Amino acid sequence: MFRLLFRALAMVSLAIAVIMAVIDATRSIAASALVFTPLGESWYSVSPETLNLSQAVVQRYTLAVLWDPVALFILTLPGWLVFTALSLLFYTIGRPRRRAIYLA
Repeated sequence: MFRLLFRALAMVSLAIAVIMAVIDATRSIAASALVFTPLGESWYSVSPETLNLSQAVVQRYTLAVLWDPVALFILTLPGWLVFTALSLLFYTIGRPRRRAIYLA
């Protein structure tokens, strides 16, 4: 059951990564230079309220020091890179186990 959930999350993350990569590729072609849109900028353009809410939740209910070095570093990475890494992580968790072959 959980494997199916993680594999579905992997597919959704991969789809978001591909969409964000296509957007960056389109912007790069238009600018004639490499353009990588940070995750924070993409998130802010889609839903600034949830970005502010996530900052408040992280700072209030976890270690406040996690926001500045960790979360801000992740938010400055390209969005397609973050979602590709999430997709690989979810797929690794949800992949089927290999059966051991015992030789007698």
